[in-house]
Amino acid sequence: MRKIYFLLPGTTGNFGGGGLWAELKIFSLVQQICSAEIVTYRQREPNRLFLTDLLSDINLEECIFIVSWGFDVPQLVKKLGVANIIYHAHSAGYGFDLPADIPIVTVSRNTMGYWGQRSPNSLIYYLPNQIGDEFSNLGKERDIDILVQARKSSTYLLTELVPELQSRCKVELLDSYVEDLAGLFNRSKIYLYDSAEYWGVSGVTEGFGLPPLEALACGCRVFSSVNSALADYLDPGFNCHKIAGYSLEYDLERILAVLNDFTVQSLPESFWREYRTENIVRRLQVILTEINQFFDRRKLLKPNIDGLTVWRKKQLWLKRSLSKIQQKLSKE
Repeated sequence: MRKIYFLLPGTTGNFGGGGLWAELKIFSLVQQICSAEIVTYRQREPNRLFLTDLLSDINLEECIFIVSWGFDVPQLVKKLGVANIIYHAHSAGYGFDLPADIPIVTVSRNTMGYWGQRSPNSLIYYLPNQIGDEFSNLGKERDIDILVQARKSSTYLLTELVPELQSRCKVELLDSYVEDLAGLFNRSKIYLYDSAEYWGVSGVTEGFGLPPLEALACGCRVFSSVNSALADYLDPGFNCHKIAGYSLEYDLERILAVLNDFTVQSLPESFWREYRTENIVRRLQVILTEINQFFDRRKLLKPNIDGLTVWRKKQLWLKRSLSKIQQKLSKE
């Protein structure tokens, strides 16, 4: 197995967030399989490799680079040139295309479907994000009625729904980083999440949506939007409730009804198996082995399958349209 370098803009300051934490989790799991290191490319950090320095010092054929920061991917691919590259795709919708010799590992089936259509000649794999074992129901007293994280929440949620709920029950509104999120979920009865507006304005998709899944694992009742990757695992009426449902009054009725008759959310262990460490490591082993073998073969083969370029799609559309016209004329 080639050595793997995870390329990140940085690991401190403004680079913190769900995408970074998820990438660092996968990095630690990859280390159980093969040699791997983090390489930064925007900010230099103590005791970490920096990409510009590294490229002048290694044999590109002996390593694999994993790129993941959506807006930076085109520039990184260009800079890495003929190197072995994997795109670890979280969100979709950045608008760039990739050559068929860059395998794509997606964190959700929603993103896998996006790349399956956009890059049909690439190797594409599914590797969900890991849910840590700390996210489980600890059986603690739940002294928070409603838990809401301000980041990525809709205007409706923060300015209309939350104020109405605050006058009726105990609402905890988070607007900063929390060290022990699992502990906070275990203190909460209901978790609200509404990110459709945030991602709609951003122009890209919800890449995975860890918080609602982590809240479910801790026994919370979840009211959430089901945009993009959230639809991978959220099932309104069965493991969650759809938020922003028709009217403010209807949301209030449904949330208060769940609160007044609260029971801890309990899902079968089979539901969680997909996201736990053992399964992620097993899938990583298969995916990395196949990709490593592909990079061996890539040196000896030429890409010869027609892609779905804009020009080719126009040609195919015209050909199909002419064929339909000819069929119609032949029947007359």
